[in-house]
Parts: sequence; structure tokens; C-alpha cells
Amino acid sequence: MARHEDLPIPIYSSLQPVYGDKSPLEEAQLRFENLKSKFIQSFGHPPEVYARSPGRVNLIGEHIDYEGYSVLPMAIRQDIIVAIRKNDQNLLRITNVSEKYIICTYPADPNQDIDLKNHIWGHYFICGYKGFYEYAKSKGLDVGVPVGLDVIVDGTVPTGSGLSSSAAFVCSATIAIMAALNLNFPKKEIAQLTCECERHIGTQSGGMDQAISVMAQSGFAELIDFNPIRATDVQLPAGGSFVIAHSLAESKKAVTAATNYNNRVVECRLAAIVLVIKLGMRPQEAISKVKTLSDVEGLCVSFAKNHGSSDPVLAVKELLNEEPYTVEDVEKITEENLQSMFANSPSSLDVLKASRHYKLFQRASHVYSEAKRVHAFKDTVSSKLSEEDMLKKLGDLMNESHHSCSVLYECSCPELEELVKICRNNGALGARLTGAGWGGCAVALVKDSSVPQFILDLKDQFYQSRIEKGVISKFDLGLYIFASKPSNGAAIFKF
Repeated sequence: MARHEDLPIPIYSSLQPVYGDKSPLEEAQLRFENLKSKFIQSFGHPPEVYARSPGRVNLIGEHIDYEGYSVLPMAIRQDIIVAIRKNDQNLLRITNVSEKYIICTYPADPNQDIDLKNHIWGHYFICGYKGFYEYAKSKGLDVGVPVGLDVIVDGTVPTGSGLSSSAAFVCSATIAIMAALNLNFPKKEIAQLTCECERHIGTQSGGMDQAISVMAQSGFAELIDFNPIRATDVQLPAGGSFVIAHSLAESKKAVTAATNYNNRVVECRLAAIVLVIKLGMRPQEAISKVKTLSDVEGLCVSFAKNHGSSDPVLAVKELLNEEPYTVEDVEKITEENLQSMFANSPSSLDVLKASRHYKLFQRASHVYSEAKRVHAFKDTVSSKLSEEDMLKKLGDLMNESHHSCSVLYECSCPELEELVKICRNNGALGARLTGAGWGGCAVALVKDSSVPQFILDLKDQFYQSRIEKGVISKFDLGLYIFASKPSNGAAIFKF
């Protein structure tokens, strides 16, 4: 039997296989009808095909996918739908069901540059367009001349929430472009391709968001491994639900990349290079060979074994300084100028411009300990523990993960800290920030029977004061706090 990452994106002629029945199905039917009538109104004809990709919540394994480590997310029911049709205008005309997004028009040219200084929502569609044609060229596929496309987008994944709205958009856009050209590919190739697509917007994404959006299976979280991309179904204990709550601090990943997200990518690479030099590799060899902390884990474990342990964090404790490293400190160890070390990565050079020192000890400690927690989480789920003990252990791992993200990786913020604390005070077995952090959402593991009361308590203790201040409307609370079980991955609809 083929593994599900080897299968193409499923194509459906009805909504039921993805949205289920009862009210979720009725809600979806209304969205698709609205999308179709908006399309006709905008372009004078109905769409040919639709693609959808869900947002995701990462249960554990934060900021380690770009270091080559496995992560454990699940898809949520919120998604981004792209309705599409070829046009003969040689233009990409991209509009949105929501009035707050401007209409974007681009030439039908896959070689166009994306203006990164001018951050526009339509750029995410162009990421998919460019990426698709690059992929087709690399595969030697004859897809003819680049076509013009009419596009309308409808999204229910809140933006800047850490639930991966950008990846859901890039995935649904790329899949829609392929579907408009009557093409489909194995999920693992689309996951890899869409991860590379999003790099056009300037974030050094690790691939988790795209992999789960494309490969998710209803009812399962997924252990996602990289190089090569694989997804393994993880059946979560039936008695627990995940409640996702927005801190209302918006995480602008692409805008703040040089000081936040990409900065950590650079710090991890420097930590890996410094570690391996301290472990005896020649500086020049280290710089050319070592890209991620997973590249040097084996050497760190060997070092630890000589000290009676198997934990790579031991090597970090012994070999890296807790004090931040200055540029001069790093250059002295690596015998190389940092600018030339990162010369072929413009986004890393932006980091070097923005940063004066680097916390290598803290970042490496987080990555190695978080990688172990992911496997502990998966092992707990498949263990013989009683459901009660299993839920408690999973909650403990989530709490440890949050502490590490907050203290060692410093990707939390005051609103997230307040929200996580309120979750725990109201009976969450575990709660942590999820997604890149610096804003966005927290995820809490809550016993099924306690979910309604838990949500009411959060509304009362976290959201009420913000409703009174006018930060959000009480009518939009359902967008900011909801419970979710694992949902379906990407799909194509042809009606």
C-alpha cells in the first residue's frame, strides 16, 4: 500500500469528504456558493476548479524543523480556499472575498521579482506561481507558455496567528495553479515545492507548515520527518482536545524576519559550526559542511558518551558560553568573516546587519531538548499508559516546551505569557505558544469534558478586558478561541 505522502492531492466532486456533515458542511457550502458568485461578479464567469489547504497547530516541536528535526503538528478545520480559472489577458488577477484586501494584478510572468520591501498579500500567490514554474522546469515538464489566471481567495485561518495562514495560502495557491493546468503530483513533492515557494517571500521556512497542510489525515496528528519528507499518523488520546487561543499580538513573521525568525536560523547555524570546531573539525570544513544542529548531533552525542551521558545538550553546556557571542568572538573561532560565510543568503545578511551578538548556547540547548520532547510525545501516545496518565504526560511535555521557547529561544511575548498562565490556572493539562511565536496563538491540552467551561473562563479572564478596550469585537471571538480535533489536509474540488 502506498504511503499517503506518495499519493497525489485528492480530487473531490463534493464537499462532504473534507468538511464532514451537519453544520460544518452547511458552513462550507455557503462559503463555496459565496465564492462562486463573487467570482462571476468579478470576472464574468465561474471558476474552473477550487483548491483548499488548512492551517495547522503545532502540538510540539517548535523552531526545530529548519534544523532538520521532526515535528508534531495537526491540521485545523480553518482553511484557505482558492477559486481559479485561466484567462487570456496574460495577467494574474487576484482578489479576496474579504473587502479588507486590495485587488492585486501582476503580469503572468514566473520570472518576475517579488518586491520584498512592499509587503502585499498577493505576493504569497506569486510565490506559488513562481515556484510551480521552477518545479516544472526542474522536472523537464512541458507546461506551455505561462498562463494568465483569475483568482479569488477565501480564508478562515486568522492572519499573524501562528496557525500558518501564509503556508496555507501558498499551498492552496500552488495546488490551484496545478489543478487549473490539469496537473497533480505526489503530496511529498508538493510539500517540498511549497516550502521552497515560501522562501520567495524572504522567510527561511523549515517545511513543517507546508507538509502538514498538504499531508494531514482527518483524526490524526502527524509526525513529520524531513530529508526526505515523510508523515507518520499519530493517534491522539480520545479524551483530550486542543484549544487554540489567540494572544491578539500579531506575529508578523515576514516583516520582522531579520530580528526574530531568520535571526534564530542564523544563530543555530553559528552554534552548530562553533560546536563542531570545538569538537575538533577544521574551521573551513565546518563552514562548508555544517548547515544545521542536526548535522552535528552525532558528534555531540559521542562527546556526551565519553562523559557518561547520551544527551547532546551536555556538549552544548561544556563547549558553548552562556554569554552572548559578539561578531568578533565568532569570527575568531571560525577564522572567517561572517559576511562571507553567509554571502549567498540575502536574508541571512539582513540578520547580520540587524544583530550585534548571538546567543548560541541558549538556541542549541532549546533545539536539542525540543527534538527529544517530540519523540517523547509520540512514544507517550503509543505507550500502554492509562488515558489519564497519558494526558498528564503530554501536558507536562507541552509545558516544558513552552518554558524552553520562552527562556532559551526567547520567542514568546507578554501577551502569550499571560495567556499560557491563564490556561494552566483554569485546568489545562499543558499549554504552550505555538507557531513561530512573538505573538500569535497558544495551544492548550484540555480534557474533553472540560472544554466548554475552559473556553468560558478564558473569555472571561483574557478576552473580556480586550473586548471592553475595543481590541476585538465579541462577535469575532470564535475566530480567536476554538477547540479542534485533527482535520483533513489539502484537496482539489471540481464540481
